[in-house]
Amino acid sequence: MSETQDAEADAEADAGTAAETASPARPHTGRRRNEAAHRAILDAALHLLAESDGTPVTIDAIARTAGVGKQTVYRWWPSKGAVLLDALTDRADQDVHGPDTGDLGADLRAFITTTFEAAQHDTTASALRTVAREAARDPHLAELMRGFTAARRGALRELLARGRERGELAEHADLDLIADQVYGVFWYRFLLGHATLDADTAERLASSLTRGNAPG
Repeated sequence: MSETQDAEADAEADAGTAAETASPARPHTGRRRNEAAHRAILDAALHLLAESDGTPVTIDAIARTAGVGKQTVYRWWPSKGAVLLDALTDRADQDVHGPDTGDLGADLRAFITTTFEAAQHDTTASALRTVAREAARDPHLAELMRGFTAARRGALRELLARGRERGELAEHADLDLIADQVYGVFWYRFLLGHATLDADTAERLASSLTRGNAPG
């Protein structure tokens, strides 16, 4: 590098240092851009899954719909399945409330009610039906379904475990069986449509499970 180039580089460095010193409170927008891109990718994945009608959803399609490069997707997720699982789980976490009020009956009613309500949102309902329908013949979607249901059961089991620790459920209460009963009702009605997933059903189901597993 010549002396002239050295001088120019030093001048640029000095200018950068001066600018940073003069503007110490300048907001950093990189985090906001990353959060916006992350959200756009999750929303795109869920939308494509809902509209796919069994057609495989690709990383290329997710990136294109989100308006980002494919490498941006791979920065956060190792595979298409990981993106789709995160998209479904993220939506469920937004829509389903698992409060900790100290009252198991109230918490369980809220959890079941919001689970039922969330499944009736157009995009969520379509995405879940696509995964459930295609999982029987697509190992990738079957694995996605197992991951999603395990995450939802885990959230419900934590809620139930807190209630048991407070003495609101019998010590021998089978938390996995209770979770099976909640999601058994949910998936049976959601997939077959023989009855509604309404607030009254959520209320009666929560009451039945807490009474049937009460201590003593």
